[in-house]
Amino acid sequence: MVLAPHAGHLPLWVSALCGLTLLWRAVATLRGTRMPSALLLLPMSMAAMAGVFMSYKTLFGRDAGVAMLVLLVAFKMLEMHARRDLFVVIFLSFFLVLTNFFYSQSIFTALMMIASIIALLTAQLSFQFTGAVPPLGRRLWMGARVFLMAAPLAIVLFVLFPRIQGPLWGMPSDAQGGRMGLSNSMAPGNMSNLAQSDDPVFQVRFLDPPPSKAQLYWRGVVLGEFDGRTWTKVRRAPRGAAGQISMHVRGPAIRYQLTLEPSSNNWLFALDLPDRLPDLEDNTARVSDELELSASYALDKRVRYDMSSHIDYSLGATPELAERWRWLDLPDGFNPQALQAGAAIGQTMRDPEQRVRSVLTMFTEQPFSYTLQPPLLGRNSVDDFLFKTRSGFCEHYASAFVVLMRAAGVPARVVMGYQGGEFNPIDGFLAVRQSEAHAWAEVWIAGRGWVRVDPTAAVAPERVQRGLSSALAQNPPAFAGLGGLLGLSGERNALLEQLRFRYDAINNGWNQWVLNYTPDRQSGLLDSLKLSLAHWRTLAILAAIGALLLLWRAVRLRRGTDPVDALYSALCRRMSQLGMARTADEGPNAYAARLAQGTLAQDKIAAARRFLALYSAHKYSARPPAPGLASTLKSLLNNI
Repeated sequence: MVLAPHAGHLPLWVSALCGLTLLWRAVATLRGTRMPSALLLLPMSMAAMAGVFMSYKTLFGRDAGVAMLVLLVAFKMLEMHARRDLFVVIFLSFFLVLTNFFYSQSIFTALMMIASIIALLTAQLSFQFTGAVPPLGRRLWMGARVFLMAAPLAIVLFVLFPRIQGPLWGMPSDAQGGRMGLSNSMAPGNMSNLAQSDDPVFQVRFLDPPPSKAQLYWRGVVLGEFDGRTWTKVRRAPRGAAGQISMHVRGPAIRYQLTLEPSSNNWLFALDLPDRLPDLEDNTARVSDELELSASYALDKRVRYDMSSHIDYSLGATPELAERWRWLDLPDGFNPQALQAGAAIGQTMRDPEQRVRSVLTMFTEQPFSYTLQPPLLGRNSVDDFLFKTRSGFCEHYASAFVVLMRAAGVPARVVMGYQGGEFNPIDGFLAVRQSEAHAWAEVWIAGRGWVRVDPTAAVAPERVQRGLSSALAQNPPAFAGLGGLLGLSGERNALLEQLRFRYDAINNGWNQWVLNYTPDRQSGLLDSLKLSLAHWRTLAILAAIGALLLLWRAVRLRRGTDPVDALYSALCRRMSQLGMARTADEGPNAYAARLAQGTLAQDKIAAARRFLALYSAHKYSARPPAPGLASTLKSLLNNI
């Protein structure tokens, strides 16, 4: 239970070696053979460490450290010669349980680790018994009770104990590896690969009525430089605020709260045109001239921020565009057919809006198709797409549209982000996943500024109006198999849909209230407690009064209990732990007679029978109790 969850991220040879080691241990246990000597285990351990170094090129960091710990725990199972070795394995396993949270902090992982802790506690308690051992079910219940007794204290400490940023030890440098999303560039195939992932990107809770799904454009990265195949960002320093960017909004802003999942980059997302920068804890938000939101550092932990955005606005609506050449630049020697077609559009149509409509009409009327599996493109990728394959994903259409617009003399750029999302009717959150990754275009028109144009909507309007699954359902031959595997088919089972929504709501609640319990949120909770209790001194006084009442009750109970009866109860509990529990209708003499027939050690049986004989004489004899009876019984109890 402790090692198995690590199999998903460890090299195959590590998992296989651990499995063989545990099998070796099981065979030795069942056959009663001796454990292997240190002369064999030491070379095995050294070879395993060398294998870890060859796999990771280091012995430090999260992945290499966990791999070594997993191997050492497995090898330790073959080196158990004393009772101390049992506890070493148990305590190492407790530590290994913690390392699972380096890779996943979901509620499912937490439940698995709780089950592992109960199993470890059960194993630890099992080592304490001598003689008869209670059945496994009873020992599991004992381990679960230990966990349940500790859980309230852990919850109180989690809620009230002062929180610090990050863990108590140094986080391994590779602890956040593998969490990728949108990149700083776009080439044919990038977005379609990302769209096949169902990993969550962020969740949104709208405080105002949300816009329609077709209006949910979550702005991310703006790309303006093109080398003939790949789009990259414009090289310029980001601003601290967007005060110098010309913009005009119409209507009230839409307020919402966005919870961003951890990632390896520093991009922040917002709906269309945000009216402020996010307020980040221990990080600083910035905005570029292209209205890209970013943080100063990589967002390697879950971030939640309040935002408000406008969906009806004008951006850069000035008579002239600064650095116009930047948004018209195209590389020489690439895509000659596209450049010629764009130039022809520019010569025949003087109105920029007519040029835009002509390209969209071409996408609509000619046999272009929307697909997750576009054909491979050559050196002139835009030419191949426009005049040969005519089959692509959103990045193909956005790239081709911007090239045609620039060739026609219309300033244009590519915007990458996410479009749409799925509302969960259970908790009211909008979930945006990697499959909602999208690319669209912006063109600059004098007097109107930068205007969003989504060429994908001209080919597959279902993608914008109802989501990726609806768009792909329009083309079943190419995606029948893939859509079934990805859950992209148009038909959905209502029961399974409800179960998925409920699971997502539970997981989102776990993320919001447990994983995102930051120092700021703790401070807010404590402030609200202060207001409700008037002052912390009131709470301290109430706690002191409660403690005094509990102490007074414990003293009264202690004084009202016969010390001899207390020792008798302690004996019964001790014998129950040894597998010889007293039945409810069994007196001390009958109990002593049954103990004589048990399988316990003779010295323990003799001490128990002597104890019961003295207790029976004390309770049922007419003579006064013997002096020092309690100390004698206590001495006998210590010998059992």
